[in-house]
Amino acid sequence: MKTPLLRLSLIAAALALGGTLPAQAADASTVTIMVGGINKIIYLPAKLTEALGYFKDEGLNVELQSQPAGVDAENQLIAGAVQGVVGFYDHTIDLQAKGKEVEAIAVFGKVPGEVEMVSTKAAPTFKSMADAKGKTLGVTGLGSSTDFLTRYLALRQGVESKEYSLLPVGAGNSFIAAIKQDRIQAGMTTEPTVSQLLKTGDAQVLVDMRTEEGTKAALGGLYPAPSLYVSNAWAESHKEQATKLAHAFAKTMQYLHTHSAEEIADKMPRDYYGNDKAMYVAAIKSSLPMFTTDGRMPEGGPETVLKVLSTFKPQVKAKNIDLSKTYTNAYLPAAK
Repeated sequence: MKTPLLRLSLIAAALALGGTLPAQAADASTVTIMVGGINKIIYLPAKLTEALGYFKDEGLNVELQSQPAGVDAENQLIAGAVQGVVGFYDHTIDLQAKGKEVEAIAVFGKVPGEVEMVSTKAAPTFKSMADAKGKTLGVTGLGSSTDFLTRYLALRQGVESKEYSLLPVGAGNSFIAAIKQDRIQAGMTTEPTVSQLLKTGDAQVLVDMRTEEGTKAALGGLYPAPSLYVSNAWAESHKEQATKLAHAFAKTMQYLHTHSAEEIADKMPRDYYGNDKAMYVAAIKSSLPMFTTDGRMPEGGPETVLKVLSTFKPQVKAKNIDLSKTYTNAYLPAAK
């Protein structure tokens, strides 16, 4: 058995040559997936698939790791430290513009599931993103999907990036603290943080992208976001694992649409909801409509994402992005 250090050395050597990890250097049944905040409800399918035993049913040994900011999870994939990332689909387009081919092989959400929250203190003079001038806005990390979306929402309201500040504040408790301490006047976050802030009265909803209607109003179309993405080269050289992963997640997406929020919550670790399970159940219930039923890419979604990124990312706008290389339904069960 090769030591972890040797295995990392093999990964680095393979990447340096532009290739992928040799098959003999990794256990064929083991896959490590980095989740961009494992307790976020937008990424609930990752932990739920594990809890339901669907990975094991496919003969896979999947290790889930958590990294609160999606951009950091992306970096772990590029470095070869993990085989997959549960994060936002838009990273696949951004990475292609940088010469890296990464594709989503299972799409969890038709919409971002993100909400721009404004602190109750700032709310009287901050009624839309047009009021973002001179404000500090919270994002999970600079270069993250919340960064992309925040800038686009502001720009659609005529506010340029130079007219406000972005502050990386992470998610969950660190986001809540930033709101309470007035380090940010507004910020983008997900469930269950949204419900926590609404319950305490510390913040209000400014832009809601948990629904198809809200997302279309904010972004001009569907914006597929939470997904499992891997490098195109890895998927091509590990078709069996890619297929098993996609099938496991497809089963989970069906489960989400055939079980109640209460049943889903019962499958999740207690520390995801602490002493307020009712709030967590409500947060899941409000998020269920965002999820796909089969893991497939929604029609027209990639085009909306490309439009958003091209608006303020010169590198994306300058490239002739091939969207067909940023996602595939090929590893999923045949459409019924």
